[in-house]
Amino acid sequence: MRLVVQRSKKASVSVSGKIVGKIPYGLTIFVGFTQGDSQKEIDFLADKVLHLRIFDDENGVMNRSLLDVKGDVLSVSQFTLYADTKKGRRPSYLHALKGEEAVLLYEQWNQTLREKGITVETGVFGADMLVSIENDGPVTITMKSGE
Repeated sequence: MRLVVQRSKKASVSVSGKIVGKIPYGLTIFVGFTQGDSQKEIDFLADKVLHLRIFDDENGVMNRSLLDVKGDVLSVSQFTLYADTKKGRRPSYLHALKGEEAVLLYEQWNQTLREKGITVETGVFGADMLVSIENDGPVTITMKSGE
């Protein structure tokens, strides 16, 4: 499981010109899955993301978590996080989990965050999406299970 986490002042995702998910403040998280991913990886990374101290405190120091600031999450599925560019010029996506399996894990990921009290907005799994992010900082962190 891989994540790209961006601290966002605001973010939205549109499909066919219609906004399907929108947050005013929090984290925009791009989520990708590979073979062997399970609820174990989801739980591990959800805990990491929720407690990641990347929001400013009263002194302007990144010392507060998503839970501390009561932020929201815009969760966007992104199989291209598993692009392999070692050979040639066209990325291979052989390591990305196939749609029917990945959508189940993506739904589990979003539900896990919701069960922790987080408001989660999403894109549409498998759709061609336009994501608008006002990246705050900018703060962008990549994460993967097992690290």
